[in-house]
Amino acid sequence: MEVGSGSGDKAGVFTRGRWWLALPAKFRANMVDMARKVKKLGQDDPRRVIHSLKVGLALTLVSIFYYYQPLYSSFGVTAMWAIMTVVVVFEFSVGATLGKGLNRGMATLLAGGLGVGAHYLANLSGHIGEPILLGFFVFLQATISTFLRFFPKIKSRYDYGMLIFILTFSLISVSGYRNDEIFELAHKRLSTISIGGSVCVIISTVVCPVWAGEDLHNLIALNIEKLGDFLEGFGDEYFKRTGGEECKDDNGFLEGYKSVLNSKNSEESLVCANFAAWEPGHGRFPFRHPWKLYLKVGIMARECAYRIESLNACLNADIQAPSEFGSIIQEACTNMSIESGKALKELALAIKTMVQPSSADTHIENAKSSAKKLKSLLKSGIWEDVDLLKVIAGVTVASILIDVVTCTEKIAESIHELASKAQFKSAEPPLSPEKLLSGQMQCAKSSQILKCPHAVINVSESTPPSPPSESSSAPKASMQRMEV
Repeated sequence: MEVGSGSGDKAGVFTRGRWWLALPAKFRANMVDMARKVKKLGQDDPRRVIHSLKVGLALTLVSIFYYYQPLYSSFGVTAMWAIMTVVVVFEFSVGATLGKGLNRGMATLLAGGLGVGAHYLANLSGHIGEPILLGFFVFLQATISTFLRFFPKIKSRYDYGMLIFILTFSLISVSGYRNDEIFELAHKRLSTISIGGSVCVIISTVVCPVWAGEDLHNLIALNIEKLGDFLEGFGDEYFKRTGGEECKDDNGFLEGYKSVLNSKNSEESLVCANFAAWEPGHGRFPFRHPWKLYLKVGIMARECAYRIESLNACLNADIQAPSEFGSIIQEACTNMSIESGKALKELALAIKTMVQPSSADTHIENAKSSAKKLKSLLKSGIWEDVDLLKVIAGVTVASILIDVVTCTEKIAESIHELASKAQFKSAEPPLSPEKLLSGQMQCAKSSQILKCPHAVINVSESTPPSPPSESSSAPKASMQRMEV
């Protein structure tokens, strides 16, 4: 036994000592996994691949300032600022790129002018007082600018511009102490940054543009549609489980609402960071489109999603409402859920197509009517000889659904406000079959009337009729005729 154990230990040591033999297979597996992830990343959003190509194109264009001798002779080493500008300014969407470019350009212009002014003021104090005064200016502007960055509005919109202002002012004012050509330094820095920023904005806008406003518009519509999908299928799913029936395996629509809970950062970055507001008018979205109202709709949608999360918890809970009580509230709860879901999907469609959401009002009224019936039912005497511990799950679902109806109404109100401010098109109501049939009959009658021959009746004065003769059975009127 001892010999066997000794040989086993030697084999284990030998195997551990040759771990490097498994490296090729492990490396190949890692490369295959990485390639799979890269492919999935590109397939999820092909715009990422296009954005990468756009950044490479912009960097190649501004590199010409180094490769082409006449341009390099004009700008020199400061041409590197154009390359740096492309790297830090080029963002995924047009609004983000335009916002960063304008922030950087305006901050550089303002800081350059103040830096030159600070340099000449410091020159007036003499050789000894110049560095002291320059240090004081740098300290003062850095302190004030850094403190201003704590304001929420400045932080969300102009934080990058404040950073560039601090950097540019410090570079120009400090380097001007050793360099007498401060005007040329400020001019070259501003020119190269303007060129780099312009290249970013032009390529981002012209070559396969990605609009932040359009992304926000689609995100809000998709989130509301996911809430509608859950509510449309919740009623049947819940009461099937309550009744002990088998449930569908394909219930992925019940999980879609979770992305709505995590969409706050995306919505605020697209609006509060001014990405959408920086963009010029494009497509269906004119300049000064009411982007902030999308935030209001998003807040209402998340409030509804929190209640839906409670419904999902009730759906997956071990304790369900007894079948007797469930049959009492089933009709009202199912109607509330389905009608609210239909209303939300109609609202999502109205946002997508940018039409007035009038078609959702009918579903909301139906849901409110069902909620009113359920309240009356709960206030009635159905609690006699009922164990409250057994029905508390059903009552919880009923109360949450009533709140969902209220949230749906609030979402509809916010979307009506958005449609009014954004001037959505008015939806043309479709003709009902009855109206369509009556319209066809009217058209047929009108065409028949138009095809009738024209009739003219001429009536002239008539003399009193003569008394009827014995042979005539009907009176005759003299001097009367009808022309047809």
